[in-house]
Amino acid sequence: MLRLSKFLTTAFLALLLLPQSGLAFESFVVKDIRLEGLQRISAGTVFNYLPIKVGDTIDESRNAEAIRTLFKTGFFKDVRLEQENKTLVVVVRERASIAGITFSGNKSIETDELLDSLKQVGFSDGRVFNRTVFEKVEQELRRSYFGLGKYAVKIESTITPLERNRVSINFDVTEGKAARIRQINIVGNDSYEEDDLLDLFKLSTTKMLSLFTKSDQYSKQKLGADLESLRSFYLDNGYVNFNIDSTQVSITPDKKDIYVTVNVTEGDQYRVSDIRLAGNFDVPEDELFALVKVQRGKVFSRQEVASTRSQLADRLGNDGYAFANVNAVPDINEEKKEVALTFFLDPGKRVYVRRINFEGNTKTKDDVMRREMRQIESASASTGAIERSRVRLERLGYFKEVNVETPAVPGTADQVDVNFSVVEQPSGNLSAGLGFSQSQGVVVQTSISQDNFLGTGNSVTGVFNNSTVNRNFSLGYMNPYYTDDGISRGFNGYYRTTDAGEDNLSDYTLDEIGGGVSFGLPINETETVRVGFSGERTDFKVGALPSVEVLNFRNRNGDSFNTFLVDAGWTHDTRNRRVFPDRGGLTRLSGEVAIPGSDLTYFKATARHQQFFPVSKRFTLILNGEVGYGDGYLDTARLPLIDNFFVGGIRTVRGFEANTIGPRDSNGDPLGGDLKIVGNAEIILPVPFAPDTRSVRLTSFVDVGNVYGPNQDFDLGDLRSAVGLSAVWLSPLGAMTISVAAPLKKETTDDTQAFQFTFGTSF
Repeated sequence: MLRLSKFLTTAFLALLLLPQSGLAFESFVVKDIRLEGLQRISAGTVFNYLPIKVGDTIDESRNAEAIRTLFKTGFFKDVRLEQENKTLVVVVRERASIAGITFSGNKSIETDELLDSLKQVGFSDGRVFNRTVFEKVEQELRRSYFGLGKYAVKIESTITPLERNRVSINFDVTEGKAARIRQINIVGNDSYEEDDLLDLFKLSTTKMLSLFTKSDQYSKQKLGADLESLRSFYLDNGYVNFNIDSTQVSITPDKKDIYVTVNVTEGDQYRVSDIRLAGNFDVPEDELFALVKVQRGKVFSRQEVASTRSQLADRLGNDGYAFANVNAVPDINEEKKEVALTFFLDPGKRVYVRRINFEGNTKTKDDVMRREMRQIESASASTGAIERSRVRLERLGYFKEVNVETPAVPGTADQVDVNFSVVEQPSGNLSAGLGFSQSQGVVVQTSISQDNFLGTGNSVTGVFNNSTVNRNFSLGYMNPYYTDDGISRGFNGYYRTTDAGEDNLSDYTLDEIGGGVSFGLPINETETVRVGFSGERTDFKVGALPSVEVLNFRNRNGDSFNTFLVDAGWTHDTRNRRVFPDRGGLTRLSGEVAIPGSDLTYFKATARHQQFFPVSKRFTLILNGEVGYGDGYLDTARLPLIDNFFVGGIRTVRGFEANTIGPRDSNGDPLGGDLKIVGNAEIILPVPFAPDTRSVRLTSFVDVGNVYGPNQDFDLGDLRSAVGLSAVWLSPLGAMTISVAAPLKKETTDDTQAFQFTFGTSF
């Protein structure tokens, strides 16, 4: 019995060790090869992988090698090699292919997103169905839901065989509820309160807005980002030895609550003892030290070190060292808790620009773009000049996107090309629109404009506006490069009628026709001087119930008058964009004078300043201020009534009706004045659900302002003020501006208006 058992065991092992073929055969020379069992896979594919060709000698080892090779393709679930005379017969059974993948029950993740995640693991329509890959698929699906905090998710799969050796797969998903963060603990913090540190985290326990922000849903990626924010905070406050020792994330058995514990070691706070520059550089040390953000005796900050490295590299880049390398090497004194910093500067070789190339400008001519370049071909490459060139292209308004690359010229070590790629946007507009403004009522607007006429960069406009307040016909033309030096020249002509009584003003109407020419002279990259000459004919008509002031103005000046104006202005503009800027500033001084020979002689001067201050990555402070003053001279005793300044409304002091702040006439209607003061402070708020959009801007604001008559003394106590929220949406049909404001300081004669909006008017 024992001998029989040994015999059977030996025979079984021998069978296992036999090659995977149909029957054992002796070696032979292959005269022909025949394939059997193919359904979808072509014979050419099999022959491409099969390591045996006609004329080869096959034996047991070659047989085993061929079977292994065909199995490795993943196309087959069974492979046999058989011999018929001198013919090699390859018998295969193909794996099924995936005919379709469907999902049911998924709500939090779109089907397309789930299918994309499966493609990353090689599981999609048309692919071979592989059980090993299929197990990874279910893990990938669970991982997608775990990323949303849905740890109780259940996924059931159904595989349905189809004709022609295919299968369809359905995943039935029971998502369950997302697990919420119940508590986050930081252990080991002595220098800062836990609540202050948790304010750095995007993850949080459930709060009032968590339903929208999802901040209470755990994510490994979000936690990683929060830990980096925590590390940066400590390193920016001098804790150079700060360390996150461990992080524990635990979930309750019902998979509904998550607890996060972060263990840290703060270490000691270090200060900067010394700052040195080392290396080879042509720039004077004093100029480089002026760029160093780190200060001796101050607390060490990794952010300031990184900023200094960037500033120094950019400065070297401006002198043509485009590949300059700046490293900061700290020398830490553990006893004194001090850090000495040495910035090593390696400028490398000076780099020159071979060519400047443009791509994507299908309409805009190359010379229109090239005249904006501040980097010159064959000159040394300047990072500042290249970036300024990019900004100037972006500020033209012709392109949705402007990108720049500086690839090295093949075969050289000191040359680069500067390649600008742009995405053009429509710079022309033919529109007929209908809008509404609380100050102007229904507005009918028809306009034809082309800011980049025939790709030349010249602008042509024609406008017809009609509202209860005014009717406006105008034509304009402007060439921004009338001369090669960048002097611009423009012409305009207009006819307009204004019913002041409909605009909350005194009861009179104006018919005006005029035209003029203007020139602009760039002084440098940010400053421009403008001068213009114009003439205007005005017909003045009193209303049915004119005030004493309106009658007095007509009696002194008549019903019609000609005015010849000279206007000039100076602009300093460092904003990063024309529409919705968030960095830089704008200063504008302007004035106009009705010269002698006019029926009315007067002057008006206005100063305006706007500055953007980034408070954090998500918030920006805007400060605006505007002052205007005017007066008459020669035979005109004071600023003409029709040229007065006005304050109030959505463009000046929100929360008050348009033009209603300030002096009133004998009828109690707003009269305006010769001195205008307006100021406001705004905070740009992140837009919910779309924080990176450039078509919507939300702000909270405080507005102040007033207008003073010629017989009034300026008094800060007379300034009106209001606080509120504002939103601007650049919709496809026009700009919509909405504000909700509550007056903080008002007078009994003021007309307030909590909700204000305009739609369809120009922005």
